[in-house]
Amino acid sequence: MNVEQLRELCISKKGVTEEFPFDESTLVFKVMGKMFALIALERKPPQCNLKCDPEKAIGLREEYDGDIIQGYHMSKKHWNTLLLDNLPPKLIVELLEHSYELVVSGLTKKLKEALSGME
Repeated sequence: MNVEQLRELCISKKGVTEEFPFDESTLVFKVMGKMFALIALERKPPQCNLKCDPEKAIGLREEYDGDIIQGYHMSKKHWNTLLLDNLPPKLIVELLEHSYELVVSGLTKKLKEALSGME
């Protein structure tokens, strides 16, 4: 999966915005103002950071050793960095969904209600 395909998946989700809050080469996706994905646009191979359940994160790092690593410049417990060229697209989509759902589940009641009212 390439960066543009991943970007399209991210922005297709309800309540998502994209921005460059850190620098010009790190594209950040937020749901209701909370980060769930970061894409390093200038890294080779292309990579992204996704939020992940801590236990699941450990298992993924073991199973996909070197292709899924601790989150680069992020909480090592809650974020993974994925090397996009080396992973099956289906897995990337699954992990993107997992990241989005983790963030949505942690939103306040007010933000969840606002999100559910969006089309």
